[in-house]
Amino acid sequence: MGMVEWKEEYSVDIQEIDEQHKCLINIMNELYTALASKSNRDLLGDIINKLVEYTKIHFAVEETMMRIFHYEGYEKHKEIHDNIVRRVGEYQAKFLAGDDKVGMELLMFLKEWLFDHIQKVDKEYVNTFVKAGAQRTWLKKFF
Repeated sequence: MGMVEWKEEYSVDIQEIDEQHKCLINIMNELYTALASKSNRDLLGDIINKLVEYTKIHFAVEETMMRIFHYEGYEKHKEIHDNIVRRVGEYQAKFLAGDDKVGMELLMFLKEWLFDHIQKVDKEYVNTFVKAGAQRTWLKKFF
């Protein structure tokens, strides 16, 4: 069992975004498991790198959708994303500099951020997306 489990209350009711949030949770759980089992630094570094990169990818998707669907809160939301990317990058840099405690600090930061962000900030764009034509569910699974 991981540190975090997906709950339907976290859903923004747009499948693409929900699936990406689930991926973030899965990577967070990978990091938690690696930390709990005292895995080697190389594995921890790989997971932290994956978490940082996937966070950037997820934000790029959300921001692209915001621009496509003309979300009025885009600038404010992007600023929040930019701050999170900066903070996650700082944790990554500390880890690379030899701070082995940073993995758990990063997890705690992401856990607090992710659920607060999803439940408050992300849910604000849903109506704009749907009114502009966003599909709530995938038309076809590609994997």
